Amino acid sequence: MESNQQIKSPGKMEVVEVLCMKGGIGDTSYAQNSLLQKKVISLTKPIIHEAITNFYCNNFLATLRIADLGCSSGPNILFAVLEIVTIVDKVCKKMGNQLPEIQVFLNDLPGNDFNTIFKSVSKFQKDLEKIMGAGAESCFVTGVPGSFYGRLFPSKSIHFIHSSYSLQWLSQVPNGLESNKGNIYMASSSPPCVLKSYYEQFQTDFSMFLRCRSEELVEGGSMVLTFLGRRSDDPSSKECCYIWELLALALSDMVGEELIEEEKMDSFNIPQYAPSPYEIKCEAEKEGSFTIDRLEVSEVNWNAYDGEFYPSDAHKDGGHNVTMLMRAVAEPLLASHFGDGIIDEVFSRYQKIVADRMSREKTEFVNVTVAMTRRG
Repeated sequence: MESNQQIKSPGKMEVVEVLCMKGGIGDTSYAQNSLLQKKVISLTKPIIHEAITNFYCNNFLATLRIADLGCSSGPNILFAVLEIVTIVDKVCKKMGNQLPEIQVFLNDLPGNDFNTIFKSVSKFQKDLEKIMGAGAESCFVTGVPGSFYGRLFPSKSIHFIHSSYSLQWLSQVPNGLESNKGNIYMASSSPPCVLKSYYEQFQTDFSMFLRCRSEELVEGGSMVLTFLGRRSDDPSSKECCYIWELLALALSDMVGEELIEEEKMDSFNIPQYAPSPYEIKCEAEKEGSFTIDRLEVSEVNWNAYDGEFYPSDAHKDGGHNVTMLMRAVAEPLLASHFGDGIIDEVFSRYQKIVADRMSREKTEFVNVTVAMTRRG
């Protein structure tokens, strides 16, 4: 992307092309730095269990079709699928029913590292065999590249949809962010028009998501969706924006030292919106195809290794852990706009800023999880 001041941010097609977690299995990859996302999936297991149980107890099927939307790459994707399939197996055994054939569709944007996913399917099948025995042969995994802000599946073909930490990503950077100079996201210093633009883009995207899924889910089918969100009514509150404000500080320092052009920073904005439970509920009620069964909020520490066994000395450093997490998430976006040359330096500075703030403040991500059922 050129540093053209008429272009405030990447357009819709550009975001679709560059938005992905960092692929591969290297030290800075998403696969190696996504423990926090795994913890979030674990937090929602009771809600997933309830949704799967309620659906399957009322619907005996020869084939069960499950979709994981925004699956990314690395161990978390098949961790979520393993949990879902294991729940189905337990429900079938409890009811005395034969396990159905299970089709699992793994969806993400075309730039996602699907190769790493497919390489891990054989291990997934072995893990499934340990739990289900011969029943593991009835589970089939397929990749589905494409944006979940459009149709992905035939009408009334899917029974259960799961998505975790994906729907906060927007289909495009909102329009009208020219006045958001010095920021890369919503911030306490952002003008009201910037907050309005972000919210309107969320409304457009989530309503489209719901319309598409309402076409694809069978009647009585269910979804469990977890957003990176917020409790506050204020979309620029620290609980959802602070992590990006600190990255903006690192970039601003580099602008001050003329390592980054000011125009480059002023034309960069993160395509993300962390909704409140109320905002999610409003859009679901407006669209009208779903009933909300559960709507819950949870928290998780920025440092995924907080209270955990440290696999290496490096993981004892909370600032390092958070920086690696954010690098795995943000590096593709940053590199596409600023170039690869700034990446090591910006995250080196970011780590120092994050470590300082974490030593003085409580730092948590807020998760909003909603369980919905397709109306009949």
